Amino acid sequence: MSEIYSQSDATGLAALVAKDEVTADELLTEALERTAAWNPKLNAIVHVQEDVARAKIAEGLPQGPFSGVPFLIKDLGIEAVDFPTNNGSKLCEGMRWSYDSTLLTRFRATGLNAFARTTSPEFGIGPVTNAGVYGGPTRNPWNLDHTPGGSSGGTGAAVSAGIVPAAHGSDGGGSIRIPAASCGLVGFKATRARIPMGPVASEGWGGMAIDGVLSRSLRDTAALLDAVAGPELGAPYAAPVMEESFAQAMAHDPGQLRIRYVTTSFTGDALHPDCVAGVEKAAKLMEDLGHVVEHWTPEEALDVPAMMMAWTKIVACGTAGRVQKILGDRKLERGMVDGVTFGAVEYSKRVSGADYLDALGAVHSFGRRMAHAFDTCDIILSPTLATPPCRADYLAPVSEDFVAYRNGPGSVFEYSPFTAIFNASGQPAVSLPLHWSADNLPVGIHFAAPFGMDAELMSLCGQIERAAPWAAKQQEVIARGPDGV
Repeated sequence: MSEIYSQSDATGLAALVAKDEVTADELLTEALERTAAWNPKLNAIVHVQEDVARAKIAEGLPQGPFSGVPFLIKDLGIEAVDFPTNNGSKLCEGMRWSYDSTLLTRFRATGLNAFARTTSPEFGIGPVTNAGVYGGPTRNPWNLDHTPGGSSGGTGAAVSAGIVPAAHGSDGGGSIRIPAASCGLVGFKATRARIPMGPVASEGWGGMAIDGVLSRSLRDTAALLDAVAGPELGAPYAAPVMEESFAQAMAHDPGQLRIRYVTTSFTGDALHPDCVAGVEKAAKLMEDLGHVVEHWTPEEALDVPAMMMAWTKIVACGTAGRVQKILGDRKLERGMVDGVTFGAVEYSKRVSGADYLDALGAVHSFGRRMAHAFDTCDIILSPTLATPPCRADYLAPVSEDFVAYRNGPGSVFEYSPFTAIFNASGQPAVSLPLHWSADNLPVGIHFAAPFGMDAELMSLCGQIERAAPWAAKQQEVIARGPDGV
C-alpha cells in the first residue's frame, strides 16, 4: 500500500478505489500514518478529524472523480462545519463555523475525503508559514531549514512530502504559487472569480484573492479545477466562460505562442542565479517546443511599485477588518496577534476610506496596464520567486512596520516580486516545478496569460509536462521519508 500510495496521484488513487483494489478506509489510514510520521518535523497539519473522515466513508462518499481520496483543507477561510479553524491566529484558535463554504461542498461532491487542515500564516499575511498559534514555522520537506512558502505553506509541505497527493490552497498575492515553487509542485491561480468564494464572502482583498489547489500532477490540478470552477449564484461578478475544460485543454498542445521572458524583476532588480538559470532553461524549452520566444524588459510605465503600495493598503485594511470583527468590543493588544498583524492593523488606521478607494482604483488601473502588456505576446515567463525557498526563520512575522515588511529592503515583495502582479491584474498564472537549485531546492517557473485565458495557459502546461516531466524528481523527497531529512 505504501509504495502504491507514494507513486500515485489523486486521479490514480481514485481509479484504484473505483476498481476495488484499495478502499477509502485504507487510503485514509495511510494518510493518517504519514501525518503522524511527518508532522512533528514539518508542523504542517492541524485539526485532524479522523472521526469525521471515517464517518463520511461509512455514510458513503459521493461517486465522483476523486471518490475515496484523502484531502486537506487550508486553515484559512474555506468554512467547514466539521473542521475547527485558527485562521493562523491565536485570536481564532479552535473557532467553529456554522456552515460549509461553496468550495468545500464542491470538493466533497467529487468524493474527496477531508480529514484535517493545513497551516497558514496569520490571516494569510506573508510568503512564509510562521504563525505563533502553531508554535513555530512550518518547514519544507526538501530541507527542514527552509520554508515551504506561504500562505498555503502547510499544504505545500504536506503534498510535497506525500501525505496527500493534492490539497486545498488559496492565493491573494502568490499563496498557491509560492508554496508550489518552494515545494516542487503545480500551483495554478485561475482568473479572478473563476472559483467560488461564497456563500458569505463576496471577494477577498478587493478581488485579488482566489482559492485553488496544489498538487504533484497537472491532471489532478486540471480535474480539481474543473470540479470546483464556475459561477456561484449571487456572486458579484464571474470569470469569462472557458471554451473547453481544464482537462480538455491540458490534453492538447496550444499551437505556437509568443512568449516573453524576464531575467530580472519587473522593476529591474537582480534575481538569484539559480532562478535566472531556471527561467533561461524554460525559455530554451519553449523555443524547442516551437514557440516564438524573446527576452523582455518591462516598461517603467507599468509602475509596479505603486501597485504594490496600493496592494499593501488593501491587505492592511482587510486584515484590520477581520481582526475587529473577531474582537468585537475588545481592544487589540500586543501579544494577541503576531507582530506583523498588529502592524497591519495600526497602519490601517492611517488609511482613510478615500485612501482605500484610491488603492482599489490603483490596483484596477494596474490591471488594465497589465492587460496591454499582452498586446504583443501570449505568455509572460519568469521565475516564481526571486530566490530559491528562503530559510524558515526569514520574514518571520515579528516586525510591526507593515509597510517595510511588505515593501522595504529584504521584504515580501523583494522575495516574491512576480506573483502579486497577477493577483492585482486578475490574470491566470501558474508555477511549475521545472528547476532545482544547486542545493537541490525547488525553483518554480512562472507562466502568466491574459485575463480569461485559463484554458490556453493549461494547454501550455500540458505540453510542458509532456516534454519535461517532473514526477520522478518529486519522488526523491517522498522516497526519502521523514527519517531521511
